[in-house]
Amino acid sequence: MTRFLLSLVVLVFVSVAPASAQQQVFVQVEAHPSLNAGEAAVRRYASRVQDVNGFTLRGGWYAVALGPYSPGDAQAILRNLRAARLIPRDSYIARVTDYRQQFWPVGTNLLGNPALLVPQNRGTENVQTDSTPDTTEEAAVPEPQLPEPSDETVRQARNSEAQLSREERAELQIALEWAGFYSGAIDAAFGRGTRNSMALWQEANNFEVTGVLTTRQRAVLLQQYNSVLEDLDLALVRDAKAGIEIQMPTAMVAFEKYEPPFAHYTGDGAAQVLLISQEGNRATLTGLYDIMQTLAIVPETGERVLNSNSFKLIGEGSKIVSHTEVTLDQGRLKGFSLIWPAGDEERRTRLLAEMQKSFVALDAVLDPASGSGTQSIDLISGLEIRKPRLSRSGFYVDRVGTVVTTSEVVAECRRITIDERFEAEIAVQDAERGIAVLRPLETLAPIGIAAFSQDEPRLKSDVAVAGYSYGGVLGAPTVTFGQLADVQGLNGEQDLKRLALTALDGDAGGPVVDAGGAVLGMLLPEGQGGRQLPDGVSFAAKADVIRGLLDQLGVSTLESRDRADVGLEALTNRASGMTVLVSCWD
Repeated sequence: MTRFLLSLVVLVFVSVAPASAQQQVFVQVEAHPSLNAGEAAVRRYASRVQDVNGFTLRGGWYAVALGPYSPGDAQAILRNLRAARLIPRDSYIARVTDYRQQFWPVGTNLLGNPALLVPQNRGTENVQTDSTPDTTEEAAVPEPQLPEPSDETVRQARNSEAQLSREERAELQIALEWAGFYSGAIDAAFGRGTRNSMALWQEANNFEVTGVLTTRQRAVLLQQYNSVLEDLDLALVRDAKAGIEIQMPTAMVAFEKYEPPFAHYTGDGAAQVLLISQEGNRATLTGLYDIMQTLAIVPETGERVLNSNSFKLIGEGSKIVSHTEVTLDQGRLKGFSLIWPAGDEERRTRLLAEMQKSFVALDAVLDPASGSGTQSIDLISGLEIRKPRLSRSGFYVDRVGTVVTTSEVVAECRRITIDERFEAEIAVQDAERGIAVLRPLETLAPIGIAAFSQDEPRLKSDVAVAGYSYGGVLGAPTVTFGQLADVQGLNGEQDLKRLALTALDGDAGGPVVDAGGAVLGMLLPEGQGGRQLPDGVSFAAKADVIRGLLDQLGVSTLESRDRADVGLEALTNRASGMTVLVSCWD
């Protein structure tokens, strides 16, 4: 991105007039609600312009002001510094009596000093540094009414108020609402409710209570309202590659990379902005809508709206809040995502409004080949896919989708899913035996369901376990073969079977089947009960224990008495058809 650093306006002062000959005024630049913010702003301006001071205001605010000057010189300085974009456009002429005490520079008191004479004011020049060829930014400045240098009478205030546009009148109502003095409709009509709120605001800020804001009072109100955005360094960024122009918080994010369809703007914290740009159609829009909901930057809670030519995604999590909006127009998808730390709602909503208001879609579209080339199954266009905290296996036991799994995977979950698509709840669990039964929140239609064996299997007979050995990375269950080593646990436990079989963590919860595909039990996690076992030793909860738990829920199960070997391919299909991926999400 390109940053424009404006050179200092060098003000050469050649003489000082006596206090009796000159009236003192200041150019007020900003006001902040805390001393720390005020001191930071003073130091920031002191690196750009001369005659910077910090004063306390009535109501506990801290002002940044330039001067003192004569009224004529102050007007010239105000005009020149605005034109150079070294101070905000809503800066105004303030009186000495507006200020209570000077806090910066430390030990200085200019409130009783004479005004400085300013015979010469040098121009400014733009210096361009740290540029990349495809993005530029320029200072974002509002366009308020230029304030008068002094207070107005009520009649003058009404006359200046009459010159306001409808948008400016509505903005004052919004600012009064933000300040806690107005609760009516934002209709730009200054009726009784608005006048009462103006009077209350004047009283709270130690102004004369008239119910009509003067030009200077309107500037103070709007400055208070906009102070929440001051530390963000809002700037208009034009990304030529993405074909998007938008206001961005440049103090928080800077351009990082292109990974189509995204231009990434990131920073040191959680704040992030994505510009979205690609060619496409309705199907592309729907696909992007679905894909973005799998990303970690879009928490699962929040509004989702998909229309024929646009979509909106809001994700509200404990750490971040994200807002994404995309529009399809003339074969181009354009939009943005704002990702912001949770708990900073005032700044986030104000910033979002500025971004929405400033967004402009240009002709260019991101080239699909312009990415960095980094590839990972855990990333989509450089963004991390939302992943579960833990994934294990399970299997269907009836036609409506009831699932048996290991209790390990359902412990302390905010959300449980079957095959990462269907939400489920815990129907019952036996933590001591390591078994949990899940009930899907919607009726499912399983490809296959378990048929439990009614016969005691023979020792050393062949068995198999179906499971998501690698936590769902392969997209389908794998089948691991072994033998039945014993029909009880190492300490004679009658509810366990010991297997001569090497399984992985993801297999836990999967069905253990015999050579005919009948379910003998459920594979338990390695180290169940704190045991450290040799390689090739696993344990399974017995089928009759599982069925007893299902009986408590009134779940009817199938029985199998077929001992015939169905063959490797048929066994694999039968075991895989009933096996599901169970995931625990934070």
